[in-house]
Amino acid sequence: MKKSILLLFGFLFLRLSAQIPTYYSPVNFDLTGLALKAELSDLITSTHTSPTSYSEVWDVLKVADLDPENDDVVLLIYGYNDADGDNETDRTRDKHANGGSPPGEWNREHVFPKSLGSPDLGTTGPGSDPHHLRAADIDANGHRSNRKFANGAGNAGTVGANWFPGEEWKGDVARMLMYMYVRYNSRCLPNAVTIGTSNAIDANMIDLLLEWHAADEVSPFEVNRNNVIYEEIGNRNPFIDNPAIANRIWGGPETEDTWGVLSVENFSTSTLNINVYPNPTESGEINLAIPASQTINKIIMYSLDGRQIIQAKPALATNQYALDVKDIPSGLYLIELEVLGQLHIRKICIQ
Repeated sequence: MKKSILLLFGFLFLRLSAQIPTYYSPVNFDLTGLALKAELSDLITSTHTSPTSYSEVWDVLKVADLDPENDDVVLLIYGYNDADGDNETDRTRDKHANGGSPPGEWNREHVFPKSLGSPDLGTTGPGSDPHHLRAADIDANGHRSNRKFANGAGNAGTVGANWFPGEEWKGDVARMLMYMYVRYNSRCLPNAVTIGTSNAIDANMIDLLLEWHAADEVSPFEVNRNNVIYEEIGNRNPFIDNPAIANRIWGGPETEDTWGVLSVENFSTSTLNINVYPNPTESGEINLAIPASQTINKIIMYSLDGRQIIQAKPALATNQYALDVKDIPSGLYLIELEVLGQLHIRKICIQ
């Protein structure tokens, strides 16, 4: 049995290291919460080696924002209808029809408005970062202005004094704002541009963005856009590459783990019904419960590289146990329960 446990550790360790793209190899994905955010910030800042000027952004968008079905046109953020005769609602536009003359031209929309940065983003640095600059109809851009994002339904438009980006674009917006926060930190706070409830892990994050991120999944257009911008400036948007990274940092509704290595669902080597909660945990405690007819004999907690972190043995026969993990660093771990001489493994996440 111990041999099989060691093989399990080896399998999980290789699984974690083998499927994460090389670009992300400097990041320790055993981390969660703000510790993981900090490592990602270091990565996407250090690899942002070829910043674009504001004028160069035009040419980047003519490639990055191309319609996957027609490379003569760009997709216009907030747009939704090419057939209603209203330029402002157009979803696509000739890629060369860019400039500053309404109606009928597209310009560079700062999804994170310049004036809402701290300080103002200007047109250099974050103000010229194409990861959050999108082709937009001039009139639509003007009507959005610097309105904060708020929840809504249907097509893009005002929600009171705020702005809903539209069902097609709300996930794109969420991922752009998450990128800007991780890349520029306090200069680009999500709660400065979004109306909603503050996240329990990070008060600067707004849960609405996590909801949009989960509801409007990453599209092939976003994947291609991320790749084009990466080739231009050297860094990537992690939340496009793997949506589950957002869950590892801020929790929220579950999203796809495109690498297959970041999920926190229980990993089981048995059919024994073991309730592990909360998982992930921020409370400093993991509760373990098995059927009343069974008894927990011993509990061992391991790191994913096989190091023993905690060993506990209930003083009295019990089918429930609260494991104190408040002094354990955030990350992924394995819990081994011994029940009637049999070993049972579950995976947990500490935030």
